[in-house]
Amino acid sequence: MKKIVILTGSELRHVFFRKHVALNENIKVVNTYCEGLNKTLETVVQKDDAPKDMRLKHLAARVRAEKDFFSTFVDQSPDRSNPISIAKGDINLPNYAQSIIDADPDLIIAYGCSIIRDPLLSAFAGRFVNVHLGLSPYYRGSGTNYWPLVNNEPEYVGATFMHIDAGIDTGEIIHQLRAIYCWGDTPSQIGNRLIVDMTHEVQRLIVNFDNVVKMPVLPAPTVARLYKKRDYTEDSVVQLYCNFDGGLIERYLSEESNRLAAVPILQNPALSVVSL
Repeated sequence: MKKIVILTGSELRHVFFRKHVALNENIKVVNTYCEGLNKTLETVVQKDDAPKDMRLKHLAARVRAEKDFFSTFVDQSPDRSNPISIAKGDINLPNYAQSIIDADPDLIIAYGCSIIRDPLLSAFAGRFVNVHLGLSPYYRGSGTNYWPLVNNEPEYVGATFMHIDAGIDTGEIIHQLRAIYCWGDTPSQIGNRLIVDMTHEVQRLIVNFDNVVKMPVLPAPTVARLYKKRDYTEDSVVQLYCNFDGGLIERYLSEESNRLAAVPILQNPALSVVSL
């Protein structure tokens, strides 16, 4: 059995993630450190003096879609993740860091938490996995599965599991998976389906971590795609929904094979045929 610590947020998708992972009979979650909601994208937008109606509507639709996808499971499943609520950014405080070090987990899994610094980084080198919603190295920073859809590039939507380092989405890649699309999808449906698939894949990664092999380095993209929260504008939301109204997903599905061939990802052979 693998003994792990989870570092995550407190939005519904994060609750789903930690509770689902902890139900695996081959995984023991010592503790989950759940950062608060004081620095979410919605709070950033609310404080912005620029027009925000479209941005807030999009974020409200995302919250509603998360409830539709995750709330039944979250409400009815036992919680074996041993959650500890902390303020955003406090995971690097000495008392929390030392508690994690003293617990000596086999792995630390980070999903949706603050940037991690020493001493945690150095204490768990090679045993600290970052779950990044996005395909590195193609898209980095914030909204890495939002911006591909704004930019008419659905082939860049996915998830990356990487060894964590001090950079922003720059760690050594362990494994990746792509988003699955269906005709008529909305942005939130695509994102939530990916979170479900990613959560199952994380369980497989944890259970089979001793068998993972070192993967080659993907070529650096010719175009740098690094976004920050301040890049989330009204115009970007308008463009997103214009793309969907204009048949973005249907067009992508008709061109899927060629598009995927142009965007290679890394799939660890240790996860190709595994059991939970």
